[in-house]
Amino acid sequence: MSTNLGNRVLPCLFVADMRETLDFYIDVLGFTQTGYYPIESEPIRTEVRRDDVAIILFSEGKHIDVQAPVFSGVLYIFPESVDRLAEELNGKVEFAWGPEDTESGIREFAIRDPNGYTLVFAEPTGHDKIALR
Repeated sequence: MSTNLGNRVLPCLFVADMRETLDFYIDVLGFTQTGYYPIESEPIRTEVRRDDVAIILFSEGKHIDVQAPVFSGVLYIFPESVDRLAEELNGKVEFAWGPEDTESGIREFAIRDPNGYTLVFAEPTGHDKIALR
């Protein structure tokens, strides 16, 4: 029998400039800094959280050997309402695309953080062809 993997994934993202990244997640996206190491004002590892979404940001790590942020995918986040979140962020950050309905039955929009990571905010339209639960 397989072991259940649980019910969440916690992204840990390498960042080039911790202060710029924290300012973006806190001031623009409305996250709160909820954990840090070693000190809150100048962390090398910190957690940001908004509602049930948490992301770890780090600028150095024992098992990571990278010089610049790299990630070839996107991070999907599922807000209560894509359109309300888009209204909240409108004018605070440039949208990479959307809000728009996709051919797979998802309403979404995307932004890029200061490190180039793409965050996609999505919700099923009720005609979804992909299970997003």
